[in-house]
Amino acid sequence: MSTLSHSSAKPLIPAVASITGALSPLAEPMVRITAGLLLVPHGAQKLFGWFGGYGLEATGQFFATKLGLPAGLALVAGLIEFGGGLMLALGLFTRPVAALVAGMMAVAVFGVHLGNGLFWTSGGFEYPLLWGIVALAFAIRGGGRVSLDALIGREI
Repeated sequence: MSTLSHSSAKPLIPAVASITGALSPLAEPMVRITAGLLLVPHGAQKLFGWFGGYGLEATGQFFATKLGLPAGLALVAGLIEFGGGLMLALGLFTRPVAALVAGMMAVAVFGVHLGNGLFWTSGGFEYPLLWGIVALAFAIRGGGRVSLDALIGREI
């Protein structure tokens, strides 16, 4: 995997360069780990009814009756969010897991949220679109140097 390129522009505040230079290697893992860990509770809601969720059966019924999606998609979505979120956070099988998340978010954007407009506060598509783009970036770039993929020396 190629390294991230750094800007050749000089900072307006020179002291910032040493701070950003030191933290730069952590930027990509921070996004990957945070994105992965924030997916986990959404999956736990669907699968187990944790965090105020309704569990698999009720979520499946909601998918079928309110969203017009197959009830079995609740299991798929829950597994991608819960298991995939953990794997994304760890950087394990990052590319295929991130591709699954991106695909699921595309379904959410176009199949569920698009008709509600942009803003998430109105049930719009901005939030799943952002998740999907973040996931797509990791599907393209991989887990990076701070990942289990890098530790085991293999990535898909």
